[in-house]
Amino acid sequence: MVEITDVRINGRGGQGAVTASRLLAEAAILEGSYVHAFPNFGPERAGAPVTSFARICPEPFTEKTEVYEPHIVVVIDPTLLDDVPVADGLKPGGIIVVNYEGLKESLQKYFGDTHANIYKVAGSKIAMEEIGRNVPNLVMLGALIKITKIVKLESLVSVTKNRFRGALGEKNVSAIKRAFEEVE
Repeated sequence: MVEITDVRINGRGGQGAVTASRLLAEAAILEGSYVHAFPNFGPERAGAPVTSFARICPEPFTEKTEVYEPHIVVVIDPTLLDDVPVADGLKPGGIIVVNYEGLKESLQKYFGDTHANIYKVAGSKIAMEEIGRNVPNLVMLGALIKITKIVKLESLVSVTKNRFRGALGEKNVSAIKRAFEEVE
């Protein structure tokens, strides 16, 4: 059986959820994996909930559906925790990575009896300090790859520098590396 890893990224319009899934997929391609990355949103305005997906597999696969039962959920905007059931469908033993500055234990109230491994990183804080804007999408990927090893740090750095040239690329790389170190 082919081992597919499904990732669902929850954010708000303008926070880079779509870019995050694409760069995660590009990093996986660099490492020889097969991928499918795509968003799910309508004509919503900036700030509306957005979901993006990445499906990664070491072998070719034909599944092209939306990710209904992810192995991993990434929450870019913590305000979604009050409004969106971000853990819906998460496979038992799955992973949730949240942009969150509070105590890790306080996250449990949002996930109830979900049998998940929950991690947090101060994504917005890191983004503001490293990039100068509250766009923590790549910060969250730095945390994700530290936890899951779904792709190598070097691969994510490479695709980030290719997508964001010059100073912005370097700032994003610094933010990724910082999240890689600070995730709890």
